[in-house]
Amino acid sequence: MKSDLQTPLDLEELAFSHISVLGREVIEGLAVRPGGHYLDVTVGGGGHSRLILEAAADVRVTAVDQDEDALAAARKELAEFSDRIQFIYSNFADYEFPPNTFDGILADLGVSSYHLDQAERGFSFRQAANLDMRMDRGRSLTAADVINNWDETELADIFFKYGEERLSRRIARRIVERRPLHTTTELADAIASSVPPKYRYGRIHPATRVFQALRIVVNDELKSLETFLDKAPNALVPGGRIAIISFHSLEDRPVKHGLRNSPLLKVLTKKPIIAQEEEISQNPRSRSAKLRIAEKLL
Repeated sequence: MKSDLQTPLDLEELAFSHISVLGREVIEGLAVRPGGHYLDVTVGGGGHSRLILEAAADVRVTAVDQDEDALAAARKELAEFSDRIQFIYSNFADYEFPPNTFDGILADLGVSSYHLDQAERGFSFRQAANLDMRMDRGRSLTAADVINNWDETELADIFFKYGEERLSRRIARRIVERRPLHTTTELADAIASSVPPKYRYGRIHPATRVFQALRIVVNDELKSLETFLDKAPNALVPGGRIAIISFHSLEDRPVKHGLRNSPLLKVLTKKPIIAQEEEISQNPRSRSAKLRIAEKLL
């Protein structure tokens, strides 16, 4: 493992690889039809959008992402559909949803393999990198700002609330003792040193929940999700469908309640759709995926 920080890589050198989770179930759930217009608010590398474009004749897609690397990769991946796809650089919470426009809306809330595997983005502790974690690098707040400037109580609170980390207070105390912390591995080491050996060498690395909490805070993910759930249903045509894939309970709970409580929607999934064993064996990250679908009332 290299100790020096990696510099940004050209997309030719490292492809934006994001395996489309629950692809077949998404297409069936959206009931993609010929000539339909679909909105993918988390286009990533373009995997789900490709499936939608290939599912029926003359389908159009509006593809949104807050990550410029994702949009660049998706433009390349979907170049053959250039006359049927429009790309928009935006956080899905900031997107101006045009009313009664789309036959289907898709949101895949998972972190892409690209973000986890490209060290310089700072989402993973597997390699040394600056503490960044911004999906949209136009944002000002970074993980380093949070770790080094927020007080111990604030840190403990976000680790508990957004990471569901039961040892949040002792982890926050150790971070404050060791800061300034500049890299992902420095932070992971500080976290590991603060927990009991049994916890340190468990199935899940002790830094996992803290990194999740930081990512949620840096990108204001739950507030953005709340805004999206409020605005998106109005953009569907009557009978249009919305499909949302979440990867942990902090996302799934607001999705479940947001779809159920919307006066414009009828929920089609009493229980979330999950990946089957065949998909999990090919893509282990699909294990925690939950798909919920709702339809706009006529």
